[in-house]
Amino acid sequence: MNSAASPRHSDGLTWFKSSYSGDEGGACIEVAVGTGTVHVRDSKNPGGPVLTLTPDAWADFVRLAAGS
Repeated sequence: MNSAASPRHSDGLTWFKSSYSGDEGGACIEVAVGTGTVHVRDSKNPGGPVLTLTPDAWADFVRLAAGS
């Protein structure tokens, strides 16, 4: 998986979307890493709500999503 950074937004974070997301739109998320936090948002609604997780919670989510 590759990731491409989107521009910084007023929140000061640099958001990344997986290259697996493609350009067709659809169900994509973007992720930004802060100091001791991981932020997740809907790429179609960058001004909308943001889920903030601990790095451990994010790692658990990724592990479960990958099926391992």
